[in-house]
Amino acid sequence: MVTIKDIARIANVSHTTVSRALNNSPMIKEPTKRKILEIAAQLNYSPNVNAKSLVMQKSHTIGLFLTSFITGTSASFLADTIKGVNGAISQDYNLFIRGIDDYQDFTSINRQRFDGIILMSQSVRDNPFIYHVLQKEIPLIVLNRDIEEESVYNICSNDAEGSKQAVEYLIENGHRDIAIIEGTSSFKSSQMRKDGYLQALIDHGISLKSSYAVKGNYDMESGFLAMEQLLSLKDPPTAVFCSNDDMAIGAMNCAFEKGLKVPDDLSVIGFDDIGYSQYTTPPLSTVKRPVEQISLLGAKKMLTLVQGGLEAEKIFVNTELIIRSSVKRIS
Repeated sequence: MVTIKDIARIANVSHTTVSRALNNSPMIKEPTKRKILEIAAQLNYSPNVNAKSLVMQKSHTIGLFLTSFITGTSASFLADTIKGVNGAISQDYNLFIRGIDDYQDFTSINRQRFDGIILMSQSVRDNPFIYHVLQKEIPLIVLNRDIEEESVYNICSNDAEGSKQAVEYLIENGHRDIAIIEGTSSFKSSQMRKDGYLQALIDHGISLKSSYAVKGNYDMESGFLAMEQLLSLKDPPTAVFCSNDDMAIGAMNCAFEKGLKVPDDLSVIGFDDIGYSQYTTPPLSTVKRPVEQISLLGAKKMLTLVQGGLEAEKIFVNTELIIRSSVKRIS
């Protein structure tokens, strides 16, 4: 492997000069810098990241943490999160991905291991992790969940407004018996989406039937079981707002199994706009929640943050109502 000393010997300069030239130091004159860079290129020199880390006290590792990989996290949500972050993290950094619930304690989370941490936060249960990272003075960006800590860079979508728009769309199409399949109870997104659902009903003078609010767990199976519960009611709803698309797909499958047609017999609308939603039968109307966009933006901000060039800020990314074929207008 080619080393800095090899380049120094060929260029007839000290290895300190070579190191400074490779790091674009203003202390090195341009002709010397150019000569050293040309030699490095000819020798296919690549820096030893581990050695550089020891000298600069950097790990060259960015941590991507989620509340959990197991409970309440859909495969599509996880994929969009990783795709977004990975799309911005340069080759200068390693990406370390874990669930917070994998840890008994956080003693291994420190500045020696992480140059920065991106947290895709789904629950208030993440707060001890957030406080630990802040205490260790590790650069932190929190995505997905609106948090109160003003010193943290925070990027999230306005889920309450998105779900309100979805339910208002059902109301505009004549529906007044509208049920909700809720998400994982401990997740902040579940509460925000229910808040939007309730606000839409209140704004249009529609009373909520307690039997129309059914718990789910952000997966297809819970959507199926929740729809079973709704269809067993004496007065089943004409439309169902599902707090994510995975549950909406499960709910639609349950309706089909019961001999019902969507949307002729029952309208269904989801949330997230996952890749599968446009290929269901019928294609699913939903709310586009830009998880990949939020993750990509968060990773870009992290690269600036680790260089010390970013002030704390809260950013809301807008959702978008995607109208397809799973909602029918009724009189």
